[in-house]
Amino acid sequence: MTSKFLRSFLAVAVVLAISAVAQTSGATPSSSTAAPANPAPAAAATATPGTKVGAINIEGALFGSNEGRRDMEALSKKFEPKQTELKNQNDELDALKKQLTTQQDKLNEDALNTLKKQIESKQKTFDRSVQDAQEELGNQQQEIAGRILQKMAPMIVKYAQDNGFGMIIDTSKPWPQGPVLIASEGLDITKAVVDAYNAQSGVPAPAAGGAAKPAVPKPATGTGAAPKPAAPKPTEPPK
Repeated sequence: MTSKFLRSFLAVAVVLAISAVAQTSGATPSSSTAAPANPAPAAAATATPGTKVGAINIEGALFGSNEGRRDMEALSKKFEPKQTELKNQNDELDALKKQLTTQQDKLNEDALNTLKKQIESKQKTFDRSVQDAQEELGNQQQEIAGRILQKMAPMIVKYAQDNGFGMIIDTSKPWPQGPVLIASEGLDITKAVVDAYNAQSGVPAPAAGGAAKPAVPKPATGTGAAPKPAAPKPTEPPK
């Protein structure tokens, strides 16, 4: 769902948000909610006697909530014109590259150089447009995640306190990208937190299949054909 940069943002934001809530509620925040810079494989936290350990997919909770799905659907629709624009640029660039491949033996030197320069110029423009779109998309995804997290963090702390959890680990990133090697389904509190958040927010569930992540193509490299824009992938609510 999310880029590495957005995942890093979420890791830091989770620690800050939950730490702030925990300080006012008397709970002790655990650094396990954020992935360390150099994660080492770890089993799903061994609890000390009398201590319950829970797991939550923070990313799945934020973007799987009704509010997150609604806002990601709106963001996807907002980016549709940009996706169309990038696709048109991509198609035009692809056509020029095919022309170069099929006609380079028939063109004179001046025409061949002109075509190559045209391709180079449009490639740079396309790559720059893709990078700008990716940055804009990432910033707006971060805004959505940060806004929801500020409201969801107190609910995570309260749920942990009410249900006797001494530690909550984040399973957003699977090992080896994240620190958790195994976390059984019995530890997962994601759905319970999302259900509670949906009830409090009052935001109705989006229509089935409505929420989707906007996607933009990656900048092309080399002299091959430019990549086709990636189709948006649906954001599924946590199980």
